[in-house]
Amino acid sequence: MSLIQFFLKQLNEESETTRKILARVPNDKYDWTPHVKSMDVRRLATHIAELPTWITMALTTNELDFEDNSYESTFVNNTGELMELFERALVDGRSQLIAENESKLDEKWTLRSGDTIHSVRTKGEVIRMALSQIIHHRAQLGVYLRLLNIPIPGSYGPSADEATFKPEEATV
Repeated sequence: MSLIQFFLKQLNEESETTRKILARVPNDKYDWTPHVKSMDVRRLATHIAELPTWITMALTTNELDFEDNSYESTFVNNTGELMELFERALVDGRSQLIAENESKLDEKWTLRSGDTIHSVRTKGEVIRMALSQIIHHRAQLGVYLRLLNIPIPGSYGPSADEATFKPEEATV
């Protein structure tokens, strides 16, 4: 299996779990935050939903300079919009996980803030990092939902809530 095929398989598998947890975000909790230094639910969930686009960024650019970046996160008002955003990001990320891009995986990609270089990695490593970030922030969102008393879906097996969760009881 090529690395591109492996990354596509990973994205597809992780998207199933990510979709389940994003769907649990209650519409009335988008401004909630567990701590003053934490992202609010909206920002965290939106970040998770947009992360598949980092695959495209890694394969179509050579760097991201935070000082020269006019990026603004998409503002979502409800879970329906969040799910649509995630599905669009998946289409975007998958669009670059094609055999023709296998040769790009060893090219260097830089993350910087002006003259300050945060990291130089291969494009393949950036894709792996994006997939890891989806998993990491998805777990973070799971903690938020747990604190809000929202049942958590299983990730790599059933969760403690799986036996008791009924979709009709969700507050979404």
